[in-house]
Amino acid sequence: MPEVKGKQLFMRSKIWIEDEGGAVVFGLGRLKILEAVHRLGSLQAAAKELKMSYRAVWGRIKATEERLGSPLLVRSKGGASGGGSQLVPFALELVEQFRKLHKNVVVQSDILFKNGITIKENK
Repeated sequence: MPEVKGKQLFMRSKIWIEDEGGAVVFGLGRLKILEAVHRLGSLQAAAKELKMSYRAVWGRIKATEERLGSPLLVRSKGGASGGGSQLVPFALELVEQFRKLHKNVVVQSDILFKNGITIKENK
């Protein structure tokens, strides 16, 4: 990686998907939410793990569902067996494809930064 005055520099990038109006449809935050729901089987448990309110988690999922025009979760109401949420196949595919996209952007950005930038010291 390039260095300036002995300090190593690193490329950082953040990507997300927007709709035509500029509203966030999907990004790293929503990825983390869906991964937690998938792993834990519950919006409430995901919210707790992510240190977010249930309302915030639910709001982001609902907004993404509305913007995509497709559900992300199958929800079951509480009761004797307790409630829960599972990702629908579309959501599982979205998570997998976004992971791949993000990894590719990070790897390619690092390669371009490492090989394509020359930093000259200001005098």
